[in-house]
Parts: sequence; structure tokens; C-alpha cells
Amino acid sequence: MTELVSPARGVHGVVSVPGDKSISHRYAMLTSIAEGTSQIYNYSSGADCHSTLACMAALGILHEFSEQDGRKILTVRGRGLHGLQPAGAMLDAGNSGSTIRMLSGILSAQSFETRITGDESLVKRPMRRIMTPLSQMGARIEATNEQFPPLHIYGSPLHAIDYELPVASAQVKSCVLLAGLYAEGETVVREPITTRDHTEIALRELGADLTLQPRLVRLRGGAPLSAKTLVVPGDLSSAAFFLVAALILPDSNLILINVGLNPTRTALLDVLRSMGANIKLLHLEETNGELIGNLQVQTSRLRGGTIEGAITAAVIDEIPALAVLGAASEEGLVVRNAGELRVKETDRIETIAQNLRHMNIAVETTADGLKIPGRQRFRAARIESCGDHRIAMAFSIAALAADDASTIHGAEAASVSFPEFYTTLRQIAK
Repeated sequence: MTELVSPARGVHGVVSVPGDKSISHRYAMLTSIAEGTSQIYNYSSGADCHSTLACMAALGILHEFSEQDGRKILTVRGRGLHGLQPAGAMLDAGNSGSTIRMLSGILSAQSFETRITGDESLVKRPMRRIMTPLSQMGARIEATNEQFPPLHIYGSPLHAIDYELPVASAQVKSCVLLAGLYAEGETVVREPITTRDHTEIALRELGADLTLQPRLVRLRGGAPLSAKTLVVPGDLSSAAFFLVAALILPDSNLILINVGLNPTRTALLDVLRSMGANIKLLHLEETNGELIGNLQVQTSRLRGGTIEGAITAAVIDEIPALAVLGAASEEGLVVRNAGELRVKETDRIETIAQNLRHMNIAVETTADGLKIPGRQRFRAARIESCGDHRIAMAFSIAALAADDASTIHGAEAASVSFPEFYTTLRQIAK
């Protein structure tokens, strides 16, 4: 699918973004293995999260969507820790690395074998990072070239381990913790820097035996999970595209409502404010252990800056949008320690650079980052998403600041996390 995106002077209005992708995945998996019926409000509309639901359905979990007072509700009929059933065919995680990596922790502890694969992009993404700790827990997993999907998971009794993550990864941490629900003893996960803690919050909400310390989680296996009514906050990573649009377009005033503001995710706001962004918090509340708030963002003069170290890990999903902002800033943007971008849905370092160059933006790539000079002007271009949702959306924002209309090829990739993206963009761009 091709989208034509024309220049705009600004973005205006009130925007509601889809339910948080990361939290939706976790709620779908955990309520499936909880005891009883849970209701989940504002479950993500993105294709990735529906891949998780499809996998759980194939494992015998009944779920259904309904609507009440304009709010979508997902009802999940949990079967307990040991209630999953063998799938009749290979599970398909689609484009979702979160699905295959986290669900593998649960599947490793079952009394049956499971095969799980994904789309053309996912089968090129390495899985050794989860296979290593799961194997230490007693799991047996076979993979193509010992690291790529499809994965053949032979369910086994698991034992607890004390595992130190070699690289910060919320997906790997979550995978080990989900396996730890079934393991005999106390599973400990240590991380080099703090990553998003949605799994820990959700586990605690559903009754897991969990102890939290800075960069360390202890989970005692065997405790049952209990069904609960849950609310998914709006996805801050999806909001990032509109935040950048409002900051770089000259006549903008935008309000984003019900956005997740978990402290392990708000490094994006810290980075933007450090560059001079005018972002105000209008409202804040806590629901199911997660902070949710409304943000107002207006056109700002942005200095630019450097993203490196722990900050890079905290904003890794937002770097495509930040790269666009960097070119429009005063001093430009330097990104370091972002080698993880090379094994996302695409090699994001290269796809960011290629599309910036298509728009006449100077950029230098390094092994683990980007250097983008500031005070540059976007030229209309043909943009290639390469099947990557964040690339499609980031460069649609760049197109708003271009000198003429741009075409986004592979725009349907946005549906992975934000199916309503282009409809919303047309509504707010003036």
C-alpha cells in the first residue's frame, strides 16, 4: 500500500493512541495462564498484539472482543498455569518479536511440544538470547542454524536459575520470568541497566510471588495467577511520532490523552525536554500499577544532542522518530550504542539512513549508531518502509515537513502497531 503525505504547517487537536503494545502482549499471555476470566480495556489494535492472541487461541484459550460505552473490551478466559493445550499446527507470531520471545518462556514449561515461527522478517531475527537462559532452566529448543525461527520447543520441567542478562533486554527478562512461573525454586534475573518493567508490574497485579530490587527481580515459581480487570495505557512509542510532528512543524498545538507514562518508558520525554521541547503534563493517575496521563506539546526550538549508553536502550524504539527530529534541530543528533537497531524488523540504522538520504538529508552511519547534522530541510521523496512499521511512521512525519508531497511505499507496515495512524495523521495535519 502507498500513502501520499503532503506538507503541513502544523498538527492540531486531541489524539488518542492505541493501547500500549508491550503491555498488551503481556496482559494477553498472563491472563491466559491465570485462573478465571479477565477483562482487558484498550487492548492494542496493532497486528503484533493480535498475533499473540492468535497464538493463545491456538493453545486453547478462548477470548472475545466487545464494546461498552464506546470502549473496547477484550475478555480472556484463563485456564491456569497448566491449562494450555497442544496447538494443532505451527504457531505464527507474524512480525512480532515480543510474541515469539516471551511466549517461548511459557511454552518451554508445557507438557507438550510446540513449533512457532513468524513472517519473512521475524525468521531472520536471532533467538539465541532467549534460548541460552531457557536451556539453563532445563528447556530443549531447536532452531534453524541454532538461533533462527522456526523454533521447536520440547516442553520440559524447569528449574530456577540466577541469570544475569549480558545485554539489557526487557523481552529476554520477561521470557525468563514467564518460564520462572513454572520453575521449581526462585528465579532471579539481574539486568545491567533498568529496562521497562511492565512484566513485573503485571505479574504483581495478578498475584505472582515477586520481589523487586534495583535491576534485580526474584520470582518464586508455582504461585497461581488470578484473573483481573486491566486497563492498557496508550502507547508512548506510538505517541512519539505525533510528539515529533508537533515539535518540528511551525504552527502546532497537540494534546495526547491517556498515554502510558511508566517511568521506565519516559526517557523519551526526558530526551525531548533536554533538547528544549515544550511538553506539559496535564493529568496523571495510576491504574493497575501503571501511570497514565495527558500531554500537551507545542512547536519548539530544538537544540539536538547526543543519545548514548543507558538512554539509548531506554529510547531504542523511538530512534527512527528522533532521527527525523535530529535533522530539523539546531545542532543535529548523534546516536551511539544502538547496535540493537540492526536486528529489529529491519536493519534500522541503514533504513533510517537510506530514507534520510532520499529526502536530501546528510547522515553518517556507524556500526552502532547515526550522526545527523542539524538545520536541514526535507525534500519530497519516495520512502521505502522495508516492511518496518516505525520506519513508515517516522518518515510520514518527515514528509509533513518536506517541500512537496512524498509517497510512503509499504505504508501498510504501520498496522503492526498503529492501524489508525494515517487516518489520525490526516485528521490533525493542517
